[in-house]
Amino acid sequence: GLRLSDPVIMERSAGDLLTLRKVHPCGSYQREVYRPGADIGIRCTACCRRLLMERRALEKRARKVARGSQTLL
Repeated sequence: GLRLSDPVIMERSAGDLLTLRKVHPCGSYQREVYRPGADIGIRCTACCRRLLMERRALEKRARKVARGSQTLL
């Protein structure tokens, strides 16, 4: 069963906008999810640089999540 100590896995879908805790070298905090899965593909919204991150690492670094007009987290 699910215990309170178990981490909650947030579902990410393509098009979600993430605000991360650390700034990208180009100066942007915003990333867009382009590939959901175990390793999540994100793209910098300013310079379009792409990278893959483990789901657990991304959950730790995400400050805010926007799905369309909704803001989560």
